[in-house]
Amino acid sequence: MAIALDNLRVGSVYKMVNMGETRKLQVVDRLSREDFKVKDLDTLEYYTIFELLQWGKGKDYDLDELR
Repeated sequence: MAIALDNLRVGSVYKMVNMGETRKLQVVDRLSREDFKVKDLDTLEYYTIFELLQWGKGKDYDLDELR
């Protein structure tokens, strides 16, 4: 079951699956209640959660914290 976006914590690492893509993300900064600046740990690029979800959530959408 996916974690709600407003429960993400700065500094934590998460695994996001959406539309067939899997990403390992580290939350860098909180921009608003449900938008965060994140660093993709595979490509080292920076995104916002909004950019990653702008095309919607697929049937495979999942967001879990990695420990």
